[in-house]
Amino acid sequence: MVAGAAGRDEVARVGGADVEAAAELIDGVVRRTPLEHSRALAERVGGPVWLKCENLQRAGSFKIRGAYTRLARLSAEERARGVVAASAGNHAQGVALAAQLLGIRATVFMPETAPLPKVAATRGYGADARLGGHDLTDALAAASQHAERTGAIFIHPFDHPHVIAGQGTVGLEILDQCPDVATVVVGTGGGGLVSGIAAAVRARRPAVRVVGVQAAAAAAFPGSLAAGRPVPLSGMSTMADGIAVGAPGELTFAHVRDLVDEVRTVSEEDLSQALLFCLERAKLVVEPAGVAAVAAVLAEPAAFEPPLVAVVSGGNIDPVLLLKVVQHGMAAAGRYLSLRLRVPDRPGSLAGVLGELAAAGANVLEVEHERTATRLGLGEVEVFVVLETRGPEHAEEVLARLGRAGYAASAG
Repeated sequence: MVAGAAGRDEVARVGGADVEAAAELIDGVVRRTPLEHSRALAERVGGPVWLKCENLQRAGSFKIRGAYTRLARLSAEERARGVVAASAGNHAQGVALAAQLLGIRATVFMPETAPLPKVAATRGYGADARLGGHDLTDALAAASQHAERTGAIFIHPFDHPHVIAGQGTVGLEILDQCPDVATVVVGTGGGGLVSGIAAAVRARRPAVRVVGVQAAAAAAFPGSLAAGRPVPLSGMSTMADGIAVGAPGELTFAHVRDLVDEVRTVSEEDLSQALLFCLERAKLVVEPAGVAAVAAVLAEPAAFEPPLVAVVSGGNIDPVLLLKVVQHGMAAAGRYLSLRLRVPDRPGSLAGVLGELAAAGANVLEVEHERTATRLGLGEVEVFVVLETRGPEHAEEVLARLGRAGYAASAG
């Protein structure tokens, strides 16, 4: 975690008036998303916790706010040239929808790894979505080249004052919906959302603490803040594709440095557990990037002063990835248990093991039976089982019951 520091290399930052103007511009275009109370998080934090549900926004994320603000302020001549953007998915959909609403031709470059539902949605809004490259950096380069070649206006996903001001309208809504908020926690990639929210909050309620959260495997801000300048990452590997950004922009870096109190990181396990938490306890479908703020609160609830608002920034998740992340989250939460047991090679041995597991209330997901391995003694069989439990305490109960029944079990 890295604390922001103010006052160096002053740039023309977005101010509260800019965010207020953006709010007027997008009024009636974007949804005023709900603020949902989370009793489960409140119990952990020790005070009120609210979720700002931008996963319920048009196009599935906060990105329409900044995209529409940027496109609506183009001149007639610029609109006629069309726009081009680069995105792993959410900015793509925001630009595509904004362009459709404003009658502007849009081309969007997306990495080959972009989730297929995001690609399909971008095309569904009428944009020309082109796949290429391995990550957002490659897509940004392709979009910049397209802009130079065709004259299209490049719409940066985060490093532009109009985009930052548009994203900051989330902060205005939070202050209106939760007037006594003490802490706002925001998932952070390139920094557009946290920059805008911080600008809005600092103008109206400067004492409110603003915390950015990055995936540890794609965290460009901590090193950049320590160095005093944007520093590119040498590589990234995270399920949270929406916040996998290799380097902050010059503008967002300055905002985060000067306006954001702290930037924290969360692990892949934190993200998967938080996604599972949102599904089970909040009844919200959220993508890994969108759940970063919740992941930080779950990982260290004592670090945040309530009343707290965690921004759930997007819900555009590939169903295949959702299945994998749920399984990963259950494993990280201790709700999957893999065991190996050696039992006598005689009729009824496997049934005996399964009977004990059933009596313990464990749900058997997989069973493998091995009797030919050289590590086994004569007359022995090894059974490998994967179980679903109710959590770590239940897992201990299952192991204890197996031990009492005479079965020596080891982690699989």
